Amino acid sequence: MAIWLTLSGVILLLAYLLGSFPTGYIAVKQLKGIDIREVGSGSTGATNVLRTLGKGPGAFVLVIDSLKGVLAIALVYWLFNFAESQNLIPPQVDVKLWQPWLVTLAGLAAILGHSKSIFLGFTGGKSVATSLGILLAMSWQVGLATVGVFAVVVAISRIVSLSSIAGAIAVSIFMLVFHLPLPYVLFGIVGGLYVILRHRGNIERLLAGTEPKIGQKLATEPEQTA
Repeated sequence: MAIWLTLSGVILLLAYLLGSFPTGYIAVKQLKGIDIREVGSGSTGATNVLRTLGKGPGAFVLVIDSLKGVLAIALVYWLFNFAESQNLIPPQVDVKLWQPWLVTLAGLAAILGHSKSIFLGFTGGKSVATSLGILLAMSWQVGLATVGVFAVVVAISRIVSLSSIAGAIAVSIFMLVFHLPLPYVLFGIVGGLYVILRHRGNIERLLAGTEPKIGQKLATEPEQTA
């Protein structure tokens, strides 16, 4: 059992480190020579990169940050396949029960890593793209349904933050609609609330009517991401 718990702990650590990989920070630093945390919203995520460098770099960061979430969940499935092939799964471990919980914990670790990156002094992004990758790896139906909500809201409002918040709210509903395991439902609730919390500065600007639409620059000072 000790070996199994150690392997599980290593997977969660790797999921956090994957989430921590500072894609947006590196992209902006390499292409423009500036610290993305000092411009726009102060976030290292794809939206701030989009505002700073344009569509191409923004799309690149979106894809890579999403892949971080996919890989974090893939690590869990790899662990179970590897452990089963090597007879490392203890008899008392119910795979059908244990796996969804470990997937959920790995997903939360990756989200935390993206927003509190160990490589950036525990600052980072708002975990939207990484959450999308996690959702697609957990359940492609939930992932695509969430993307659909995001797309509809952004098409109407032209505000990325509002669309991200709408998607975060919808996740838990879709988890229930598609009858996913309880740990996944809890991920939808906890992860969704965390993403919304990371957008608290955006919410203040939405209420004040100052949140920029796509193509507009943020007029306020960078919000704190620490």
